[in-house]
Amino acid sequence: MTVVSEKTKLESTPDSIGTPSPVGSPRLSVRVVLEAMRPRQWIKNLLLFAGGLFTGKVFHLGPLLIMAAGFACFCALSSTIYLLNDIADREQDRLHPRKRLRPIASGQLSIGAAQAIAMTIGAAGIGFSFLLGRAFGAVALGYLLLNLVYVRWLKHEVILDVFCIASGFLMRALAGAVVVDVLISQWLLVCTSLLALVIGFGKRRQELTTLAAASSHRQVLSSYSGVFLDQLMSVVVSATLVSYLFYCFQSDTAVAHHWIPATIPFVFYGMFRYLYLLHQRGMGGAPEDLLFKDRPILLAVVGWCLAAAIAMALH
Repeated sequence: MTVVSEKTKLESTPDSIGTPSPVGSPRLSVRVVLEAMRPRQWIKNLLLFAGGLFTGKVFHLGPLLIMAAGFACFCALSSTIYLLNDIADREQDRLHPRKRLRPIASGQLSIGAAQAIAMTIGAAGIGFSFLLGRAFGAVALGYLLLNLVYVRWLKHEVILDVFCIASGFLMRALAGAVVVDVLISQWLLVCTSLLALVIGFGKRRQELTTLAAASSHRQVLSSYSGVFLDQLMSVVVSATLVSYLFYCFQSDTAVAHHWIPATIPFVFYGMFRYLYLLHQRGMGGAPEDLLFKDRPILLAVVGWCLAAAIAMALH
């Protein structure tokens, strides 16, 4: 019988923290390419439908199809950024318990192939964006450039890294409004930006508290502390909830649709549930995964969407 030492077992365990991922032979396949494009994170681009939802455009087939096309453009652009970011971070990702399994970090997708795919879908996304309208194309181009700056510089700058992430969410909401030529409430834009800050700082907190040698995985984490992030989150969570209350009672949308306040309980519960998962369960590093792993969060989001749709249908 062959005896395997505990050290050998630990080093061969896929989830062992700090063990570099073995680099395999690159193999180009649809599955590998799709995995590298991170389709699970495309859920963030659903923000493009927010403007249509709160102006009623989403209930008409023509505008809905246009918003869907805009959604596809932003999926292509966000995947471009994910590919370029994974190329830049491949060495650090190989020390991460989960990220080291990504196609680029694990060697399943070569650097050259990833760069070619990124340039192709990025160019296609921008080109098609301008076909949908110059204003939408300008916002899409701005989103791409902002994220390129983030990948190259801003992700290493404390606070600015999270501000950049929040700006990406804001630009998604703006893009959804301009693609169907509607005005979106300033309060809703404020709420979107603040919510993105909550998620961004929450992500940093989870990374800082759960990863061994956190700064080796993300350089900027050496500039944060748990206390500092908790203080920042207290400010932005409070601001988010207050801003949403103002939106529900003072915005033009609220004046025209008196049932908008019915969405408030879902927002408050969803926010408190996220804080619970972050502080008590150590979740929040990948907020998009919460929709798939935490049923209460999913129900809160679905409940909010249904309540908002019903409120917009009533006058």
